[in-house]
Amino acid sequence: MKKIIMIKIPGCPYCAKARKAIEELHGEEKYKSVPVEEIDETTQPELAKPYGKDYYYVPSLFIDGKKQFEAKPGMDYDTIRAAVVKAFDEALQ
Repeated sequence: MKKIIMIKIPGCPYCAKARKAIEELHGEEKYKSVPVEEIDETTQPELAKPYGKDYYYVPSLFIDGKKQFEAKPGMDYDTIRAAVVKAFDEALQ
């Protein structure tokens, strides 16, 4: 199983949507043990720096250094949740 890295910033409504989806998925048997590490780019810039050239918007999800998802302004919860599910499925492979 691979770890998902989520780059986020405080107060981001799209990050909140992604976090909600992650919490919901962690409640499902299939996904409960998928590890997710959240990196706050404002308080942990040294941890976010290696990913910086590969994203502009947050949240952004990475597995093994490869971007799986990058939110865009205006995305709704269902779109973000579908992307999180896809990342979780990738982490299970």
